[in-house]
Order: sequence, then structure tokens, then C-alpha cells
Amino acid sequence: MKRLKIVVVGAGSASFGRGAVADILGCEELREFDLTVSLVDIDAPALDRMYKLALMLAEHHGADVRIEADVDRTHVLKGADYVISAVSANRWELWEKDYYIPFAYGFRHVFGENGGPGGAFHTLRSLHAMVPICHDMEKLCPHALLMNFTNPESRVCMAVARLTRLRSVGLCHGAFRTRREVARVAGLPVGEVDIDIAGINHFHWVVNMRERGSGRDLAPEFDSRMAASDCGFDAFTHRMWRLFGLLTYPSHSHPGEYVPFGYELAGPVFLRWGIGSVCRNPSDTAADRHYVRDHTQGGASYQLACASAAEKIRQVAEQRAPFSPALAKTTEELAVPIICDIELDRNRKEVSVNVPNSGCAVANLPQDAIVEVPAVVNAEGIHPVKVGPLPEAIAAMCRLQISIQELLVEAYARRSKRLLLQALLLDPVVDSATRAEEMMEHMLRLQSDYLPALS
Repeated sequence: MKRLKIVVVGAGSASFGRGAVADILGCEELREFDLTVSLVDIDAPALDRMYKLALMLAEHHGADVRIEADVDRTHVLKGADYVISAVSANRWELWEKDYYIPFAYGFRHVFGENGGPGGAFHTLRSLHAMVPICHDMEKLCPHALLMNFTNPESRVCMAVARLTRLRSVGLCHGAFRTRREVARVAGLPVGEVDIDIAGINHFHWVVNMRERGSGRDLAPEFDSRMAASDCGFDAFTHRMWRLFGLLTYPSHSHPGEYVPFGYELAGPVFLRWGIGSVCRNPSDTAADRHYVRDHTQGGASYQLACASAAEKIRQVAEQRAPFSPALAKTTEELAVPIICDIELDRNRKEVSVNVPNSGCAVANLPQDAIVEVPAVVNAEGIHPVKVGPLPEAIAAMCRLQISIQELLVEAYARRSKRLLLQALLLDPVVDSATRAEEMMEHMLRLQSDYLPALS
């Protein structure tokens, strides 16, 4: 029986961690291996509750697996075959600052997470956390595949590709939502729809849509329906289709970060997520408010939803509440399917990966860019599908973001304020060099505990 070791970094998260552990322990194919699952998180209480939940999940599935947990990743990385990682520090408070401070300087952005001026500081924080993890992997498990979920996805993946020697892939569930929406408009079950996407993470575009089995092109009927009505899409998504002729990731939050007119069409999407004390009463709990998950409408508070999920796990872990089968529910994330594709040589097409464009998967984007495209995965590795060129207007928007990514990665590597400022000045949302520099200095002071020291 082949030995297999999977390390989950950031396992204490009630969303990412629970999902990753449930996917691993719920996978029947992985039970063919002598499996070790190592959980890592610097938040000891969060790690402890997830470790206890993992033991319960293993018992629930009857999985014969070794489970270990450690706050020090260097104790468990040695011998890892796969490292699944999603890390962040003080997420909600810092996201609030990423949004409101640039806004106070006059930069009207929609979300402040992965693009725009707020996204630049999120990038530096994420690189400051992820690159040291990668260096530890280079020493302890240099042949392991890093499966990154840390945002901003494209920027982190670019840093890993350029600053380390690791094999890596960036994963995101966004393409699944895109496929569901294509199926909804086409009036087909999602399992009968296949799409090809191309672009960058959170700014991908559907370049092909087909009915599985028959291979029928769904685009003509899709376009006809979109021309006749908004098809239930938000105003931003539908307007982007009208302007550029392709469906982008169907949410006003993420694509809206990458265009100068995002705020005009979408407004302050951040506020609708209920994140931070400015958005809600600081004393609110999940019981006080209606909240929803996954970008659906209805008085959302993503922060409170996550807090509620963590509390439910804690109650179960401490045996103050009964184990619920809902905690064992698997996700549609691609980490475990890709592990199985490689280990079992399944040669299966997966809907999206974030990888270097070295084979010109997207013909008119730079070869050293990180692109989001479908891939065929087998024992030889991850093979991006060549999807051809994007329409020039779309490619130009992506290329600008790729240039910003390059500057931010170089700013981190060289600890350079000048390069950070240049990245900010390239951003479509930023319209003043003076205010951008003032905002940059303010943010660097405010978030100094979480950022590399720049000069």
C-alpha cells in the first residue's frame, strides 16, 4: 500500500479547514493509500477543535488514517506529498481597512480584496505569510505539490512561481459557479454542461460552452437569451456581457475589482457582505442577524456566518452538541480530485486551475503570467488546456492586471515602496499620484505588524 501524506496549512478555518478535511476523509479513493493527514494552524484553539472534528469525521467514514496536528508546520512538512494551503491573519479587521482607507482617500473600489488599492496590501500580507511556508517546503518536502487557496490567488501563485522552486497550482471554486449559471440560462442540468474558461482568477471568461455528450454549442442560445433579458444576473455581470460579448465570473464583487467602472455599475459590494464593525453593530452575533453564504442575497454577513460555523464546530468538538452529518459534507473544491487524478492516473479534465501560461494556454496573454484555464490531470501532472486567444479588449484588461501582479511580487521581493506605488498607480481605480502615495504610507503604517518592511 502506497504511503501518502497530505498537509493542510490553515486547517483551523471553519470554512476552508472543515471543507478540506471533509473532502480528504470523505474520499473513498484515498482509502486505497496508507494515508497521513497533518493539520497546521498557528491558532492553537482553532487547530484543536479541527483536529477533534477530523477524528470524528474519520470515525464517521470508517477511514483508517493517521491524523496529526501541530502549530509548527516544520514539524509535519517533512515527507509531504501534497500541501493544501489557505492562510490569512486578522482577516476581517484588515479587510475592513483594505476597503475603507483607500475609499477615504477617494478611490471608489467595490470590494477591496483581490484587486484595487486594497488588494495590493492584501497581496503583500499574503506573500509575507506564504513565501516563508514555501521556503520551508523547499527544505522539507521539495517534491510536494503546493495546492494554494490563499488569495489574491493569481498574485500568490505568481510569487510562488517566481520566487521558489516548488511545483504549485492555484485552485478556486469560482468556475463551478460560472458553470452553474451557464446551465441555468441554458435550461440544462449542470452535469450536462461543459465550459472552457480563460483569463485570470476572479476575472475569467467563458470562451466555450457545450452540451456534454452531444457537443452542441450552447453559445448562440445563451447569447440570444442574454440579449432578451438580464437572465437573473446582477447588473454588473449582464453589462459586462453586453460590453464585451462573453460571460465573466458571474458576480459583481470580484470582476468589479479589475475595471475602472466597477463602482459605477456595482457600487460598494463590500458593504453587502457585512464585514467589519463599520458594516454592522460590533456586538452583533449570528443569532441577531439574518445572514447568508456564497454571495447570495438577503442581508449578508459573511463574517458572522463564519463565526457561527466556528462556534458550531467548537460545540461538537467539545462534545457539547451532537455530531451532525452536515459537518461531513464534502465541497466542490478541486484539491482532492486533483490528488486522485495524479495518484490514480485518471487523465481527467478539471474545470479550472491557476498555473503559468508557459504553453500559451491563453494565446494572447504573457507566457509567464498566471492564467485560469481548464486542465487535464494525470500521473504526469497538470496539463493546461489550450483555449486560444481572448478578445483583445478582454486580453488587454487581463494584461494590465498581470503587470500589476508582477510589480507587487517584485515589490515584495525587493522590499520596495517605489514598486508598490507603481503598482498602485497602474490600477484602474487609482486616479491621483498624490493621494495614492499618501494612502500607501498610511496603510503601511497601519498594517506594519502584518507587512514586510518596505523602503
